[in-house]
Amino acid sequence: MTRRLAQVAKQVGVSEATVSRVLNGKPGVSRTTRESVLSALDVLGYERPTQLRGERARLVGLVLPELQNPIFPAFAEVIGGSLAQQGLTPVLCTQTKGGVSEADYVELLLQQQVSGVVFAGGLFAQADEPHDHYRRLADRRIPVVLINAPIEGLDFPCVSCDDAVAVERAWRHLVSLGHERIGLVLGPSDHVPSRRKLAAALAVAGALPADRVERSMFSLEGGRAAASRLLERGVTGIVCASDPLALGAVRAARRRGLAVPEDVSVVGFDDSAFMNCTDPPLTTVRQPIEAMGRAAVELLSTLIQGGAVPPGELLFEPELVVRGSTAKVRR
Repeated sequence: MTRRLAQVAKQVGVSEATVSRVLNGKPGVSRTTRESVLSALDVLGYERPTQLRGERARLVGLVLPELQNPIFPAFAEVIGGSLAQQGLTPVLCTQTKGGVSEADYVELLLQQQVSGVVFAGGLFAQADEPHDHYRRLADRRIPVVLINAPIEGLDFPCVSCDDAVAVERAWRHLVSLGHERIGLVLGPSDHVPSRRKLAAALAVAGALPADRVERSMFSLEGGRAAASRLLERGVTGIVCASDPLALGAVRAARRRGLAVPEDVSVVGFDDSAFMNCTDPPLTTVRQPIEAMGRAAVELLSTLIQGGAVPPGELLFEPELVVRGSTAKVRR
């Protein structure tokens, strides 16, 4: 009991005496503190006292594929704050290599009797990956909201950045600067947002040779390798499916003795943290993270309360942010 009091007190940032008062149903504790203590019990996996079990806090799982890409902490901040405003407590689940899998996290969240789950990136965005754990959530009627890709065959509501608009704006920006040999660095072939970006590039370019498209894992190192292959083929402009991929492309250019943007122009996607502080500052397509995160929470809250939400996918329009990594093509 003493160990439990200490852990809960540390989690909430209150005294053990305050935790004890909450667990014993005594007065003198604010409603906010009381709810925080009860939420901490749920998060730490402790059973509530019998008289409090009917008041289980409304926990919501927030599942992210990683935290190294700054776009995901940005989504977590917006979604976590919006959940708190709705009286919901976020439980952050982040995957690591060799660590807990997404399916394992879903099992843990079900054990915690979560009221809903938000997925911001993950296996649902890859068409060829197993989706059984998502179907389990659907079978249990757990409200779920997805960010940036739907799952075929499951009618979970989805909030997405419009990939077609993003690529069109990046592509037309490079064309306006005189670039004709433009390459594309995308994620894996089964990655749904990357598929959409490729379709948009084909539409805006009219025709795109196969050797102008490279695929990679979403990392700086992957972007460098993919961009190196494009540079060998003489491209002067590169559109990337994420900011880390774009930073890898900048590194690839420099390793070949090329200057950015004088010799090669690079466009990213996301406008994640500090992209205005890179060298050069990165031209990128900004996802409306604030609006998307808040919309995802509104949808989830409506589902939790038993309401209906509009069918289909909500598409949010991105914004091209022009900085120093793009310039007129050198003749």
